[in-house]
Amino acid sequence: MAVIRMNFLSQALGMQTNVTICLPSFSFKDVMEGRKDVYVPGMKYQTLYLLHGGSGDDSDYVHFSNVTRYADDHKIAVVMPCDYNASYDDDPAERGAKYRAFVAEELPKMCESIFPFSDRREDRFIGGLSMGGGGAIKILCDHPENYAAALIMSSSFGWGGLAPQGLAGIGPKAKDGKDPFDATEVRAKLLAAREAGKPIPQLFMTVGDNDHATKPMESHVAWLRENGFDPFFEEVPGYRHEWDFWDLSLRKAFNEWLPIRHAVIYPE
Repeated sequence: MAVIRMNFLSQALGMQTNVTICLPSFSFKDVMEGRKDVYVPGMKYQTLYLLHGGSGDDSDYVHFSNVTRYADDHKIAVVMPCDYNASYDDDPAERGAKYRAFVAEELPKMCESIFPFSDRREDRFIGGLSMGGGGAIKILCDHPENYAAALIMSSSFGWGGLAPQGLAGIGPKAKDGKDPFDATEVRAKLLAAREAGKPIPQLFMTVGDNDHATKPMESHVAWLRENGFDPFFEEVPGYRHEWDFWDLSLRKAFNEWLPIRHAVIYPE
């Protein structure tokens, strides 16, 4: 497994930024299976764009979860950008940083040009925890045709008054103190996308039963089901807003939930 941390100039952000990438390579599993021809010209990987939560950065999943091992075991690339507590929103100022556009448009274009990542919808997924789950929802609502599935962990979609206390720079960016993005916008965009005939990604949603995001997620799931969507939802007893839960969820997502090939895409 190669873990790459890149620093590069983003056009959408107007500044240098970091992104951490898990890129499967020759592994112990290949040794055990006797595979020698691992690197083949034209090979591609499925890709999960995985968004961190509030107060975090692009290295969170590498430091606090087993994502590198999961990516290697299942032969899928994982791309983790840095959001700088911007809630994955675009600054409305003309020259402001466009975080949502960066993750949704610039980052995939850059990655799929430089790395052997498949550009097909069925091979591209998005996900996140807490603030990152909200970011994933925002992006898939704007671009549902780009993702086959989404993993939403412990997220109220918007902050909804749930921003952590005691940390500077986290929470609503609107001057009136209201959440600049909430469930109302999510729901309107999902309905509009379906009405326009756009494919809706499979939604895999999960939360611990002692999490402050539990009730909001239950409400979102109920609305989705009432309006003809079919999300997968799991509420796990005994967990709060914590990395033990998110690592467990990632393991389930790679093993069972996401439509992963569990193999490199070799040219025919």
